[in-house]
Parts: sequence; structure tokens; C-alpha cells
Amino acid sequence: MFKYSLFLVSLLGICWSCKSTHVPFEPVASPVKQLSVARVESMPNIPQPYFLKDWRKTTLEFDRYAYDFGTKGDFLPLIWLDTQERNFKGPTFGLFTAIGDVREGAAINHGENHEALGAVGSLLGATLVGIDKSKQDGRNYVGMMRNYFNRENGWNVIMNFTNKGAHIGGGYGNDYWYEVYNNVLFYALGNYYPKEPGYSDIMHTIAEQFYQSSNVLGNNYSCSFFDFKTMQPGKNHVPPQEDVAAGYAFILYAAYVKFGDEKYLVAAQKALDALSSQKENRFYEALMPFGAYIGARLNAEKGAHYDVQKFLDWTFDGTATNREGWGVIVGNWGGYDVSGMVGSTIDRGGYGFAMNTFDLAWPLTATVRYDQRYARAVGKWMLNATNTARLFYPYDIPDSLQALPGKKAITKNVIAYEGLTKESGYPEHKGITPFAQGDGPQWAPGMPQETMFSVYGSGHVGFFGGLVQSTNVEKIIQIDCRATDMFRRTDAFPTFLYYNPFSMAKSVAINLGDKPVDLYDAVSRKFLLRHAKGTVDFDIPADAARLLVLVPAGSRCVVKDGKLLANGTPVDYMYENK
Repeated sequence: MFKYSLFLVSLLGICWSCKSTHVPFEPVASPVKQLSVARVESMPNIPQPYFLKDWRKTTLEFDRYAYDFGTKGDFLPLIWLDTQERNFKGPTFGLFTAIGDVREGAAINHGENHEALGAVGSLLGATLVGIDKSKQDGRNYVGMMRNYFNRENGWNVIMNFTNKGAHIGGGYGNDYWYEVYNNVLFYALGNYYPKEPGYSDIMHTIAEQFYQSSNVLGNNYSCSFFDFKTMQPGKNHVPPQEDVAAGYAFILYAAYVKFGDEKYLVAAQKALDALSSQKENRFYEALMPFGAYIGARLNAEKGAHYDVQKFLDWTFDGTATNREGWGVIVGNWGGYDVSGMVGSTIDRGGYGFAMNTFDLAWPLTATVRYDQRYARAVGKWMLNATNTARLFYPYDIPDSLQALPGKKAITKNVIAYEGLTKESGYPEHKGITPFAQGDGPQWAPGMPQETMFSVYGSGHVGFFGGLVQSTNVEKIIQIDCRATDMFRRTDAFPTFLYYNPFSMAKSVAINLGDKPVDLYDAVSRKFLLRHAKGTVDFDIPADAARLLVLVPAGSRCVVKDGKLLANGTPVDYMYENK
């Protein structure tokens, strides 16, 4: 017994000695050279006039307004129940596409005219700011989204309406991006509600439908739509939309992560190969930047070699040939820096849209987790975009620069105009720049002017609200790069992007929480602080970015397969570039 006790004491002493003499890992890799995106380089470092709207507050207030069945007044409420039980038992709901849209509502077509694009986007936005939409005010709005899964007509994917035959206009079932992007949105919703009854089965069926259709398409996505019932592509008056391949890559890679079936990984890579093989920019609406996101992930996680720069340039530079000029706007209109909006760079001198601008933040900020060479470019774009986007809102732009200043009260400043133009599309406002407006009055006969206020686009505001926070330094924002990195590793560490637009270094505060962390910067490849907690300061060099990863203090760090790992979890996917 005595010898056994001495052995234990000796063993404990050795273990304690190992712990006490552990030397923290010190990175020796060189700082990451930042790669530029030409269109972003043309944007101002500090946009003027500058104002950071409280995007989180805007998201919360939009949800409160849009999902209130009890609001009274002209064109209100903005929501109604659809009890037709299309595709699944139980009611679903509709949100107006725009305020006063005469094609929609509880009394129109049995209440079935409502779009998935607005509904699913608004649920994602609310979720990103912490609202549980599966149990809000006694309703499960997440569960209601199943009704957009069109099984009654045999397509077996999410469509923009619950009934393909009941839609309110063209472009649904014959305009490719609607079907693909709505399935991207639905998969994203499934990321945040993995236990929602029925979702897993629907997501698996969607994966199978996209897998089968990708086999039909092969390397040629040059079609206007795809019939998921007959498994045949088609062409019509709508331009071919080759960038839907990026949406395929997102869905199939997410399905691979969720279900573990290697065939989805192979199909995701083939879809991205098809997009990579394009000789021209084919950015149509919203999907091209997902090529950058999934390309960066496949490079980091699977050792692929996709050209992320190509996908980013095609997203930004406005050289699309199937939708001429589609990209990211750069400019100063009437003394307002308006850079960062997504839309047409040529229509009416430039026409940026709220929804598209909000949505670009989703794939771009997640891309940086896997390829920090674009930290500065994405950070600078976000600074410009979050500043410009406030101009979509009627109380944040002068009355003289908007279409309906006398009717803005109905928006409560959480319903934005559909977009911002350099030259107004309405003769009575000719010569005014910039100009906040919408195309709603032109959609169908009888549309009121109020349809310029976009409910569908405003619902996507959560992609800003869930990602962006102010810091103690005006014009330096904190961007949560983990928030929209969907179907990622569950053990991923918190990761925040900061861009310093100033010509001098700045000290910025960050709240690290109550548990000690080692603060790693993936751009400089240094641990800036060790065993830190609470609010601390760190420096950002002039016109530069930091990508901070909060690593649990004392983690064992090793370099393996080119990655820096902490207790087995990736901290830096590109620690050793090969």
C-alpha cells in the first residue's frame, strides 16, 4: 500500500509538471497576403455621409410588425392564414410581396397567392437575431413552410408558391433561380431548426431531386428552367441562368454534410465544375456568390482547387452577359456614396435592390472563415453596403429623394423601398438622384403606389441584423462570420471580422465573454492575447482587416494537413498554403 501511494504521488507530480511546463503554440507562418476585388477597390474606404443603422433592431421590429395579425389600417395586416392545406395538412401563412399588392391576400384565390421568397427569407432573418419562429405566439411558422414543398404537382422541391398552377404571374416554375434559391433558403432554415418534424425527410427528397437533375444537366446548366417532375431542362423567354449551379453546389454539399452520402459531395463538386467552366460571367440574380462560398469550403475541407477569385469577380464586376450589367454598384449619386448595393449597374444609371444587397452578406462573410485572403475585401464591402442600405428606408433618406414621402408612415421604417436608382423610372421625378422607389405599380393593373414598399425584400434584413454590430470606433463594424456559415462543424469557434478604413491604426474593443480565450488573428497569424476574458482592446492596422478566432484558453494547437487545429478544431484552414 505504501509503495502504491508513492507511485500515485509520483504520477500526479509528473502530470502536474507536464501541465505547468506546457509552452503555448506560437504561430510561425507568414501573415496572409490580402487579395483584392477590383470593384471593391473602387469603393471609398469611408463612405459619406456615414450612418450605421441599427440592423438588429430593424430586424426585430420588422418581425413584430409583419407577423402581427391584429394590425389595423389601410393595407393591413401584412400577414394572413392560408387554410387550403396544399401539400400538407394544416394551415400555412402568406406575407404580402409589397404593401397593398392586389394580387394577394386572404380573399384572393382562396388565400393561396403568397411567395416562399419573402416568407422563408423573413423566417431566416428573424432566426438570425434570436427569435424562435417555431414557437412564436402559439404558432409554428417554421413548420408551415412545408406547404411550399410541391408534392401534389410532382415537382417535390420547394417552389415559390404552394401550388404551381395557382401562381400570380409568370416566372414560377419557369424561371430557374426561383426554384433553386427557394430551396437554398429552405435548406438554410433547416440548418437552424434541425429537429423540426418532417424537415429531414423533405430535405432528403430535395437532395435527391437536385442530385438527379444534376445528372441530367451534366456540365450544361444553360437553361431557363428545370421541370423537376419530368426531369427535363427547358428554355423560354427567360435568359439561361448558369449560375444556378452554385445553388446546386450549396444544396448538395449541405446534403452531404447532413446525410453523409458521398454521392452528394461528388455532385456538388460537379456542379461547381460546371460553373467554373463558364467562359463568361453568368450572374443572374442571387446565386453566383454561393460559388465563392462553397468553392472556398471545398478547398479548405476537401483539398479542392476552385478559383474563388473568379466567382467573386463575377459577383461584383457587373459584366454578366445573360443579364447585362448585373453585379455590385459603385458610385456617388447626388453627394451620397451608394457603393455596395447589388443589382443592375446600368438600368436607370444603376438600380440596387434591398433583398439582393442583404442576401450577399450571407455567403461572403461565411467565405472568409475558409479563405481569409478576402478578409479586407469583404470587410470593406460590408462597411459600404451597410451604410448605403439605410437609404432604402423612407425615414433614413430625405423626403425629396423618395417616391412616397407622404405615405411612409405605413412602413414604420421597417418596410423599405424595393430599391434605389440613380435615375428615377417615373417621369414626375426626373433628375432626382439618388431616388428610392419600387416597381410594384408596374406589376399588374390596379396596383397602388404603396407597392413601392417591399415586404419581401425587407424580410431579408436579418442577414445584416444577425451579422453586424457597432464597435466603440465609429465606422469599424464587427461582423459575425460564423452566423451564416451553414452546415458547418458544430465545434467551430466564434469568428469575427473587422475592417479599419482609416489611414492610421485603431484600437477596438471586443467582449470575449466570461470564459478565458486565446485570441487568434487569422490574417496576421498571431495570438493577440492569451487567457483573456471580458472586454479587451486590440489594434487594427490602417486600411486592414482582422479575422479574430476565439480559441478556448490553453487549447493544444497543432498543424495538420496545412490547417492550424486547437483541440482538433480548425482555427486557420490556410495555415500552410500548398
